[in-house]
Amino acid sequence: MFNFTEEQFAQFGLTFGVGAFMLYMVFILLQLARESKAGRFGTFVILFGLGFGMMGFVAKGIIKWLLGG
Repeated sequence: MFNFTEEQFAQFGLTFGVGAFMLYMVFILLQLARESKAGRFGTFVILFGLGFGMMGFVAKGIIKWLLGG
């Protein structure tokens, strides 16, 4: 498809697809915090829990980029 190999297409889908999904999850969590009136600390705790998991995905990409060149 468009002169891309299957590996390139899968890598693109993983990087941008999962990235877009993570942004959507942040939107959902902000809506949840707003509707439940969690306050500043509650919103921080909600976003920290998600952000900690997303940090691993971002760190994996950076480590692969640094080691792979």
